[in-house]
Amino acid sequence: MQLELDQDGHLVDYTQWNPDVAQQLAQSLELELNEWHFRVLQAVREFYQQFGHSPATRPLIKYLMKTVDSSIDNAMLMQKFNTGLVARHLSRLAGIPKPANCL
Repeated sequence: MQLELDQDGHLVDYTQWNPDVAQQLAQSLELELNEWHFRVLQAVREFYQQFGHSPATRPLIKYLMKTVDSSIDNAMLMQKFNTGLVARHLSRLAGIPKPANCL
């Protein structure tokens, strides 16, 4: 499947996202997504739809603690998503634009 990505590797049209697209994007992190990952990614998409922008790391973690799992923290997300750039990569895998404060 050929995806239309912007210069930062994010989907140009976030409505084109689905679990297969997420898995294809996750290949760059050498990551096989499971049910837990998809719950987190769906919550990231819900944040974007509710607030109209991609979340930075702190607001993202607070939102995930309320909506997915109260034990989520930055270290857990870094480990489970195989990245140090949590907000950026979770936004990318969720099919939404790069957070404004990311380089």
